[in-house]
Amino acid sequence: MAETGTPPLFDPFPPRSIWILGAGHFGTLAARRLSRRYPEAALLVIDHRSDRTSKIRDELHLPVRTESAVGFLVKESAADTQWIVPAVPVHVAYLYLLDMLSRSGKADALPVPEDVDHQVPNPLRVSEGTLYASFATFICPDACNEPDEVCTHTGLPRPGILFERFGEIRVQGFDVVVVRSLQLAPGVGGYTGADLRRAISQIRAKRGKYLICTSCRCHGVINALDWKEEQG
Repeated sequence: MAETGTPPLFDPFPPRSIWILGAGHFGTLAARRLSRRYPEAALLVIDHRSDRTSKIRDELHLPVRTESAVGFLVKESAADTQWIVPAVPVHVAYLYLLDMLSRSGKADALPVPEDVDHQVPNPLRVSEGTLYASFATFICPDACNEPDEVCTHTGLPRPGILFERFGEIRVQGFDVVVVRSLQLAPGVGGYTGADLRRAISQIRAKRGKYLICTSCRCHGVINALDWKEEQG
């Protein structure tokens, strides 16, 4: 069972409120591009480093919060229409789901099974048990507009759609949850509070092991968890 983007019950475009999680290179890039593209949207940039948030506030004149980006997401209740732009070097959706599920039951982190590797393009494992995948074997232009049919860099037809490929992963004993990242500006993607809420509902409906995937058309990340029981 895989969730690859059920049509929302609302129109998420244009964004009315955007949280940018992280104020490093990519977070600053996102803040700059999104503030220009959506001048009417309420933007908030969150980072644990005060030097970064101060720079965003002083140079881009945007509101900021100096705290853990993932901690902020867990603490705040994101409305269905709230856009979330991850710009920190962790799998934000997975950490959010793991924390939220642990509040009402027992959710344990698992390493991604090795059987996943041959089912995704260019798999790259890191020590925390996370698996990255990408159709690209090169550094993508940071202003890529993610066209439907061809690669911006090569001009060749896309070899596939990664969030669909993730949804087709088959590993015995695991279900798959895919949070699709949609492009908000060239090189900037995100998802909504409704997407995270839908993922939680899917997992809570059935105990067991899950692959948690976040992906756009080209790049993605996978973690795994075991949802054992609902408390109370």
